[in-house]
Amino acid sequence: MRKISFFLGSVPLALVAFVGSASAAEEGTADAVVVTATRIPTPEVDVASSITVITADEIAAKQRQTLPDVLKDVPGLNVVQSGGPGGQTTVFMRGTNSNHTKVLVDGIDVGDPSSSSGAFDFGQFLTQDIQTIEVLRGPQSGLYGSDAIGGVINIITRSGSGPARFEASAQGGSFDTFNQTAGISGSAGPFHYSANLEHFHSGATPVTPLNLLAPGELRNDDYYDNHTASTKLGFDVTEHFDLGLVARYTDTHLRLTGDDFSTFPSTPDALQSANNTRQYYTRGTGHLLAFDGALEQTLGMAYSSIKSFDFSPHGPPIDYAGERLKVDWQGNVKLTTNATLVLGAEHQRDEIRLPVSASTTLDSGYGELQSAYGGNFFNTLSVRYDANDRFGGKVTYRLAPVYLIKDTGTKLRASLGTGFKAPTLDEMFHNYPDFGFFANPQLKPESSLGYDVGFEQAALGDALSFGVTWFRNNIRNLIANSADFTSYANVGRAVTEGAESFVAWQPVKTVRVRLDYTFTEATDTIAHQELLRRPKHKVSLNTAWQATPRLSLDATVLAVSSWVDGNRDFSIPRFDAPGYTTVDIAASFDITGNLAIFGRVNNLLDRRYENPTGFLQPGLGAFAGIKMKL
Repeated sequence: MRKISFFLGSVPLALVAFVGSASAAEEGTADAVVVTATRIPTPEVDVASSITVITADEIAAKQRQTLPDVLKDVPGLNVVQSGGPGGQTTVFMRGTNSNHTKVLVDGIDVGDPSSSSGAFDFGQFLTQDIQTIEVLRGPQSGLYGSDAIGGVINIITRSGSGPARFEASAQGGSFDTFNQTAGISGSAGPFHYSANLEHFHSGATPVTPLNLLAPGELRNDDYYDNHTASTKLGFDVTEHFDLGLVARYTDTHLRLTGDDFSTFPSTPDALQSANNTRQYYTRGTGHLLAFDGALEQTLGMAYSSIKSFDFSPHGPPIDYAGERLKVDWQGNVKLTTNATLVLGAEHQRDEIRLPVSASTTLDSGYGELQSAYGGNFFNTLSVRYDANDRFGGKVTYRLAPVYLIKDTGTKLRASLGTGFKAPTLDEMFHNYPDFGFFANPQLKPESSLGYDVGFEQAALGDALSFGVTWFRNNIRNLIANSADFTSYANVGRAVTEGAESFVAWQPVKTVRVRLDYTFTEATDTIAHQELLRRPKHKVSLNTAWQATPRLSLDATVLAVSSWVDGNRDFSIPRFDAPGYTTVDIAASFDITGNLAIFGRVNNLLDRRYENPTGFLQPGLGAFAGIKMKL
């Protein structure tokens, strides 16, 4: 057991939480506690929503350095990265669009107001300071508002407690990789702290397929450099009142091969382009317990700034800049021992400064009733209202009941909910007159109605567990090009449906095996075609073995089926892209209690595959390093 501070939405909560593998959390381990599904700490076994928990221990065992690498094995997700480290990365959750997933970091909405889609770029996020990631699938706008049609990914960073602790690591390997991390955490009286520095460098990653280059043309490898600094601070003013502050700064530099559009079809450019980003996120909170814990309140204020600088050899540089300011309040009222009412209010202002200037404000209120009956039946009902100064009001809801049959180790669960995605500022206000394309300030939000139903079953004294969840999402008013291709319009409709299943087995205390399989069908119901970049089949198999008290081993096999994609410049708009299978292995050995060496091999079979088409993923790579704790 460890005491962890969770920052979710408007709630920094101290609780005792189980820290184990993702599989342990999904199997319904009695000690596992999750926050994202209900906005308050809830035993995972009482939660109806489909949720995957990834812990710091699991990230360390697999030695995953970037967020895309962490998420690629998660059921229900398809992670698409344009090349190697630093390439723009999107996530398709349960077949929904890449901007249909809300991403939170310590309660901060990190979606990019300045991008055309408003989506978060997962490719710039490093993993050193992550404590827990909760991946919540299914429409969640009833609690989280816009962007949560596919679900929510909530990242919780490490808090400090106890004596001062210092950690540092360094590693190097293939593709001119050299990474370093350093962190300190602890507490002194009422003050607790955590601070981390990370540097990720990959200097030579081959990304451009050779068959796309002109005869005799040399390939330019991608170069990526990322510096990240983060901190989480807390001060206990009294036993019942505390203050918190989180902050994160990221500075990245990417040199990549763009496209030369002087010919048709276009070809990879002989000269490299560059993209630099600066991201800053911060949030302060005040947290108060009153009436012997019957009322818990949190007031928070968050600010984010994202700036991107694009440089191309064939045109002037283009700058993008966006900001978000959000004030939120949440109150948790303990009605009875079996019922809790969660109330919340939010005010948010999004603004883009470059390449155009525009802004929008959003005022929201929500309520959730969490209740239990007889120790076997648990239910969550939430309703939310969002008032946008551009398109008006939107009401969303979510109902999520679960029933436990404790004698047989059976969990039956279901959920029904709605979701929406507000049009972005770029879609409403950024005109391209040179191309005869204009924004549409009259756009309405995309919306959805989704449900899932499933079961989980434990056997062999909880050594074995398995489960299946069936899901369906009906999405309408999707924003797409108008019929005359001169603007945007709410003309799209889609259905995504499928199943997620798992089997987890722990034959002995030192070995854990987990198999996940996801089936997804995503269909444009207007054109009656498969949506792009949604593979139907995805299988991941992970085995973790604590071979000796000092030696740990981990192996992951990931198999993804073919999908429909366009070629690199979409001069061929639709064709079947081939699937792929990769094998990653990792090992760590504790030399002493404070010193360890580690190593991993990615893509052990050296599979050469493109995802998306036109962008090679890294081949066989070997890496090794050393870690110190004081």
